[in-house]
Amino acid sequence: MTAKEIDKFRKLLSVTLTELKESIVYLTEASKPITPSCALGRLTRMEAIGEKGVNEAMLLNSKARLIRLENAMIRMEAGTYGICVKCKKEIPLGRLEAVPEALICINCA
Repeated sequence: MTAKEIDKFRKLLSVTLTELKESIVYLTEASKPITPSCALGRLTRMEAIGEKGVNEAMLLNSKARLIRLENAMIRMEAGTYGICVKCKKEIPLGRLEAVPEALICINCA
């Protein structure tokens, strides 16, 4: 991978990390417990509880992806970014553009 390509992915990872961190802040707030004293109708309360569950799932997924992206940045600094951990070949650029935190190539996946 060329230095220009590495720089491109470094910027992509940085932007994605920033967006994900902002999303985590929102999802943390949206996942707070619904107070029993909240003046919601029964159906509205059920919808709020369902939405809270969706937000909690999204929050867990976002936190997991944040860790994967941070690890990708560490691999980039170590010079191993874009190298499949199984076969040790370069991961195609298209895969890295779609999944910048990818650890393995399509063939190994």
